[in-house]
Amino acid sequence: MNQTIIRKGSKVVRTASLLFSLLLGSAAQTSSTNYLFNDSHFHLTNYIQEGTDIHDFLKIMGNKAGRVAVFGIPLQQQWSFRVDGDRAPAYYLNSDTPLYYYSFTDAWIAMAYKSLSKQEQERFDPMITGFNPTDMYAADHIRRVLTAFPGVFTGIGEFSIHKEFVSSKVSGDVASLQDPALDRILDFCGETGLVVLIHNDIDTPLAKEGSPPAYLNQVKTLFKLHPKTTIIWAHLGVGRIVRPIKAQGAFIEEMMKDPAFDHVYFDISWSEVAKYAVATPESTKTVADVINRYPDRFLFGTDEVAPRNEEMYLRVYKQYEPLWVALNPATSEKVRKGNYIRIFDEARRKVRAWERTHLK
Repeated sequence: MNQTIIRKGSKVVRTASLLFSLLLGSAAQTSSTNYLFNDSHFHLTNYIQEGTDIHDFLKIMGNKAGRVAVFGIPLQQQWSFRVDGDRAPAYYLNSDTPLYYYSFTDAWIAMAYKSLSKQEQERFDPMITGFNPTDMYAADHIRRVLTAFPGVFTGIGEFSIHKEFVSSKVSGDVASLQDPALDRILDFCGETGLVVLIHNDIDTPLAKEGSPPAYLNQVKTLFKLHPKTTIIWAHLGVGRIVRPIKAQGAFIEEMMKDPAFDHVYFDISWSEVAKYAVATPESTKTVADVINRYPDRFLFGTDEVAPRNEEMYLRVYKQYEPLWVALNPATSEKVRKGNYIRIFDEARRKVRAWERTHLK
């Protein structure tokens, strides 16, 4: 009788212990997802290929950022002693010397990612950026990177076509939305499932107010040509001095309503975008109204470049505080977290499947 009670007691203890462990695991899982946002747009390195060590960045992320789409910058600022002497430029506005495409950035990002533990790697979605979008061989570069680093990359970008002050500084041909090389890139991404994060200003710098935006029709034509490719248009087409056009909300909503753009998403990354969105209560309401009507189509990103600490990393998120308040809770959750998970998880699945099929 006593032995039976003891055996039953041991079973109860084991059951209670197991239940306690499960509860602890559940609590840990809950706390691990109790973050502020997933970041769809983050540069680990800058225009001279220097940046934050990825292990240090994990500490900066802490429990504030859940997952991050991480990439370098595809362009290197040249340091010409003949032009700048000992004053080494660290940014594209620091010098008149050109920029050039820096393909090693992809290997650098891949090796940083591979230095992490498997658990740490789950928090990152590395992106391929080191290709020249005017080169018909660019798609082959992307394929080669996938071959060299299977299991690493989820997408391509951020890469730029029309970008104020940058496009004209790049050595070689000026990038164009009408270039067959770009079509070849987007076709390959459609085949593999790679997410495309593209920067293209909607207009030229200092454009005459009221004139049609220079690149809107070309952007729309390009996106329509690649319906099987998941595309994120960075910054809503806004640039450093390329301001939102008067009908910005209207043209975005027009694209949302058109089934031809069902594969296109918009990121609201960058402090330059945030300053327009939250400039006044009226502008915040206008932006929030559009996002609330189309909650599945927007993603938050910081667009920070190699931040040194948490304060620098979180500044754009905090800048958007009036918008987070203006969005309804379900929409806010999607923009800050859910849309990232849905889009990038699907990309991971597709790219890994392509790798299994094509890489021996």
